[in-house]
Order: sequence, then C-alpha cells, then structure tokens
Amino acid sequence: MKKIKIITDSTSYLEKDYCLQEDITVVPLNYIFGGKTHLEGFKGEFDEFYKELASSKDFPTTSQPAVGDFLEAFKAAFEEGYDEIIAILLSSKISGTYNSAVLAKNMLEDERITIIDSLSAASNLRFLVEDAVNMAKEGRSPKEIEEYINDKKERMKIYLTVDTLEYLARGGRLSSIQSTLGNLLNIKPIIQLKDGQLELLEKIRGKNKAMERIISYINEDVEKIGICHILNHREAEKLRDKLKVRFPQATIIIDELGPVVGSHLGPKAIGLCFY
Repeated sequence: MKKIKIITDSTSYLEKDYCLQEDITVVPLNYIFGGKTHLEGFKGEFDEFYKELASSKDFPTTSQPAVGDFLEAFKAAFEEGYDEIIAILLSSKISGTYNSAVLAKNMLEDERITIIDSLSAASNLRFLVEDAVNMAKEGRSPKEIEEYINDKKERMKIYLTVDTLEYLARGGRLSSIQSTLGNLLNIKPIIQLKDGQLELLEKIRGKNKAMERIISYINEDVEKIGICHILNHREAEKLRDKLKVRFPQATIIIDELGPVVGSHLGPKAIGLCFY
C-alpha cells in the first residue's frame, strides 16, 4: 500500500491537534497588518488579530504562499518516506495558492504529486481534506482520491453574511456610501461562493432573516454542515442547535475563520458550508 501525504493550506482552518495526529502539512497563507507580515495560524489563535482590526485604521493585505514554501513541503514529505503527495488547496479563483503549488510541482518534475483546486475554502476545504485522509488510510489510490474530491467539490456550497458592511467597504468590496446606507437600513448581504468565486447573491434586511434565507438553501439530504464564524461562537452554537433539529441526519461542526478570509467580513460574521 502506498503511503500518501496530505497537504493543504491554512484556509482549511483545521485543528492543530488533528493535523499533528494525521501528519497533515498545512502551508500557511500570509497577511500583512500594521507593517508586519504574519503567517496565518490555527483555530484558537485569531482573537487578538480581530481585536486589533476593530481598533485600527489599517486594513490587512493577504498573499499566497511562495513557490518555495510548497517546494519545501513536497521535498520534506518524500524525505519522510511518503510515496505520493495530494495537495488540496483554496480556490484558485480567489487566491494564487493553487498556482504556487503547481509551479513547485513543475519545478520538481515529479508525477507523484497531485494538486487539487478545491474551488472552495473554510469548512468545505476541511471536509475534503478529512475525506482524503480517511481514504488514504483505507488504502485508496491517489487517482481514486482525486476523482472523489473533484466530484464532491462540485456539490459543495458556501453562504455567508456579515454583522456590519464596514469591513467589506474597507477591503474595497463596496463603497463607503453603500456601507453607510446599508448599516443605517440594517441591510445584510448574502454572499455565496459559486464556481470558486465570491459573489453577492442578495441583500436582506436584518441578520436573522438573512440567516433564515441561508438555511433555506440547504438540501434536505445534506450530509455535513460547517458553521463558520468570526468571534461569534454563541450565535454559532444557537445555529447549530437549530440545524440539529431540522437536519438530524447531518454532521454539524463549528469553525472559526482566520485573518485571510475573515478580514473582509469582520467580527460577528457567520455563514454555512455544506454538501
């Protein structure tokens, strides 16, 4: 049985303990804030960043890992005795992370490396990584794992809403005038990740109504739901209780969003990833 190494990036927001247990390599994205460059960490390490973001006039910029980061990860995996590598990464339509990994593979000219564009992020990327880990343990081939993930990613959905439009405005996603008017009218956008890209789906007045609309998008036969939030664990737990009643067959988890994804959404943002 071939020994397969699973690699992902920090926007999967996996638990650090799980990554250590399963020997998953997480290649971090970067964010620049307050004139300093930081590596995005793991869940439980983001609170201080969001507190600084809320009190700062600066706005972070983000960047994908360097090609060299993936070269180092690939070489280390082979040196550790792995026969094959599967890297499952953030959507190529919202980050250059996937392209960096492809360039690294091309430089090594090694066909034992498989790079997969998840067309997703956050909990859905996490779900794909977890499935790949389990399939590798079962002795499935890299080709089988790749085909499974490419099929499953097409059936995944992400919908988000925010507590304030301020951070979308600060990140250049809408004008300050739109932001001010929207906040005055209590307008909450519903943002979807569609075909790997973030798009504004609709605008709803009131956060509770926005969340009800998002819940209405979930298929009755849903298998897994990830509740993604930013400094909003209490609301996430209430939402989990509601979803457990409505979708008793589904596995439901709560995930924190880190700086790379969350800086454009801001504290109290919340959303659902599911398939």
